[in-house]
Amino acid sequence: MPLKPYACANCGFWQRYFAPPPDCPVCTDVRNDLPEDGWSFVTPGEVGRRVECSWREVMDGVWEFGTAPRFGLDGKGWLVRHPEGNIAFEAAGFYTDAALDKIAELGGVKVLSASHPHGYGALWQLQDRFAPTVVLHRDALPYSKAFRVAWPFDDDGLAIRPVLTLHPIGGHYEGHTALYDSGRKALFSGDALKIDCDAEGKPHLISCHKAFHKRIPLSHAEVRRYREVMAALDFEHVFTPFGHYPGVTTADALMLFDKQLSGPPFFDPIPLKR
Repeated sequence: MPLKPYACANCGFWQRYFAPPPDCPVCTDVRNDLPEDGWSFVTPGEVGRRVECSWREVMDGVWEFGTAPRFGLDGKGWLVRHPEGNIAFEAAGFYTDAALDKIAELGGVKVLSASHPHGYGALWQLQDRFAPTVVLHRDALPYSKAFRVAWPFDDDGLAIRPVLTLHPIGGHYEGHTALYDSGRKALFSGDALKIDCDAEGKPHLISCHKAFHKRIPLSHAEVRRYREVMAALDFEHVFTPFGHYPGVTTADALMLFDKQLSGPPFFDPIPLKR
């Protein structure tokens, strides 16, 4: 019986299964909410009839792909253009044929990675269309049944281009990984950083968490790992699975982590100093 892609209608996580799956491993985990009305899984054809894709260049050589209306967790897919081959980090919840054609026009995808399952989106579509090398931390493998990982890497991280490096940071998820672009001074942080904007759309609050829906904070050891990695990275832009936040810097992240380490663990965001 052939395996087919199915997406959880609650969170958008894709699985390949021989029938609608019995459950969703992302929703059953403490870091996401269960669907109140029970399980519902949708096929690519059903999703394609519901959504359109949009794309835009948010800074020189970095493209954002997303869906409208929102699908799943409403994650964005980032395409980082590079003369030695483009990198896709995270994935949109779904890609229409037009969106995949746009990526092809921009040079396709040579290396594909993601921070953690909340950012996987329809990563399988990018693999099926462009046959890139899929690179994930070894601890993220249990969530990769919708696609094939060709390069599992360890805790030392991995340089995938001269200016692009993957840094395992753990914390929010096992195998949680950030991508650092030293040329653009950009950190693709996964869910290590959460940025909230004010009414004018400017970054206003910063936080980190173990589980957002359940309001569970990180442990001090996890925050120290975040701080150790990010202190060595000079960034002026943050990309999460949900948006691009220019002007959020290394100093802002360290301020958050130092506050986190100054007392009992906490969840609530703190103001960005401007």
